[in-house]
Amino acid sequence: MNATDWIVPDWPVPLTVRAVTTTRHGGVSEGPYRSMNPADHVGDDPQSVRTNRARLQALLDLPDAPVWLQQVHGTGIVDAARAGAGATGDGSWTDRAQVVCAVLTADCLPVLLSDRQGRCVAAVHAGWRGLAAGVIEAAVSALPVTGRDLLAWLGPAIGPQAFAVGEEVRAAFMAQDAAADAAFTRGADAGLYADLYALARQRLAGAGVEAVYGGGECTVTDAARFYSYRRDGDTGRMASLIWLAGV
Repeated sequence: MNATDWIVPDWPVPLTVRAVTTTRHGGVSEGPYRSMNPADHVGDDPQSVRTNRARLQALLDLPDAPVWLQQVHGTGIVDAARAGAGATGDGSWTDRAQVVCAVLTADCLPVLLSDRQGRCVAAVHAGWRGLAAGVIEAAVSALPVTGRDLLAWLGPAIGPQAFAVGEEVRAAFMAQDAAADAAFTRGADAGLYADLYALARQRLAGAGVEAVYGGGECTVTDAARFYSYRRDGDTGRMASLIWLAGV
């Protein structure tokens, strides 16, 4: 595993804020989980997952083991320093140094948040259900700063040309904000397609977060770099991690 095996967000956060999103490279898993799968709930060999997690911690020089969550496509945001690993939620935050917030994704959108001064950070798992239910708003509310004080980075997710959805998805967003219609288009096949990145930016703006970076990757079409549940079914997960190196 080397520096080309992960993505370092390009956003103007203070040096105290560290963040990384893994790709599918650099681990030991085999078969559909090849190779850097850190998820222990997808059917991968448990020893391979433990080895992958240990590699992440060592090679990324993490200050501690990431606080892995039981994600449920909801809006629960936990305090990573108090909840500990295994807590149920779709995001975590911290204002303590050396605590590593983490979310796992394979088409859903990872959203990383940091305040401009580097005093608090959060990692959010945002699929369409979580976005529609308000997981981004819940994460912003959990942090001890206002939305205007935050920067956001959008990690790799299913792209708008690949995310075919039913009318119920559009209806769920339109019921809350008619402007969401702009994030849905008709494909050449007359099917409905959703732009998860655009929906996240709308929700972030509504929560006062105007400084948004990242976006544009597609997990479905880039099989060489990313896991994709929609493309493959049985597959691994990428990890998006964020922590404070010191305050």
